[in-house]
Amino acid sequence: MTEDVISEFVAAVPMPAVVVDQSERIIAANAEAQTLLGHQMIGRHFATLLRQPQMIDAIEQSLRTKGPVKTRHLSNDGAQDTTFEVQCRYVDGIGAVGGGAVLASFLDVTHLEQAGQMRRDFVANVSHELRTPLTALMGFIETLRGPAREDATARERFLQIMADEANRMNRLVGDLLSLNRVESAERVRPTDRVDLTGQLQSTLTSLRPLAEDAGVTLTLRAPEQPVEVTGDSDQLRQVFTNLIENAIKYGGSGGEVDVTLTASDRDPAVRAAAARVQVVDKGPGIDAVHLPRLTERFYRADSHRSRELGGTGLGLAIVKHIVNRHRGRMRVESELGKGSTFTVILPR
Repeated sequence: MTEDVISEFVAAVPMPAVVVDQSERIIAANAEAQTLLGHQMIGRHFATLLRQPQMIDAIEQSLRTKGPVKTRHLSNDGAQDTTFEVQCRYVDGIGAVGGGAVLASFLDVTHLEQAGQMRRDFVANVSHELRTPLTALMGFIETLRGPAREDATARERFLQIMADEANRMNRLVGDLLSLNRVESAERVRPTDRVDLTGQLQSTLTSLRPLAEDAGVTLTLRAPEQPVEVTGDSDQLRQVFTNLIENAIKYGGSGGEVDVTLTASDRDPAVRAAAARVQVVDKGPGIDAVHLPRLTERFYRADSHRSRELGGTGLGLAIVKHIVNRHRGRMRVESELGKGSTFTVILPR
């Protein structure tokens, strides 16, 4: 088989691929491999390009044993680290004096590595979030069994703290289950018609006692005509409840939370007719460094305050997945000392 034919075959491989013959020189490489490893590869010793020890060992082993070998190649695409699973397969009868060669193909498994890391991080975060209240409960139980057994005042105080910690764990488990349900249904578009005006009015009515306790005035601005979207009524209520409740708890120091509903025939964010719901508070605002990560699971701009107010760190992650299911967009704008604006854009 001529080198031209080998090159044509390698060029047809839909992933980075190189061929190394018994002289340990690269005799063919497709365009993807040259983008990954560098140009002007043909004729060079493979070790000058594939400098990672595990790659050199794998190709040498495959050339020597004429058998398959699997390894990994680490790289960087300029934006992030990338991981490739490399399969080395021996091809007989090609290369220098027909002595055979190794075809090394590179499969990008970065997304699998990232998914694995996300799962590990998620388990670690859940463990951490549950360990804190569990440790508190165990400590108070031990105290009630011992030193505070006959102290009625301390017992009552400890039982209240234990109830608060148990409720915190219950909220966390509830949010985890809710997040799981939302993620499971994210690819299934909702089909019901939802009146956003009525939905927002109902949500504000249910949250008004919380707002009154916090000294916050809730205001709704909406068109006279009902604004309808295709959506899941329960999930949209969850979105608005979460955003307005957060505005009351974290931005309530400004004394006002404004909710505005608008409709347009074409919104540039979704390139279609859409409805926008904006939740605006006049509180302390959020530092810009936190804005890109607010919808990450368990990410908190103010961890201590969030836990004090009963936050689980999952609310905005749930909101993001619900909005994604509705093919909408969510935007956050904030400036320290000037409050925050959370905007949900839903196609109509």
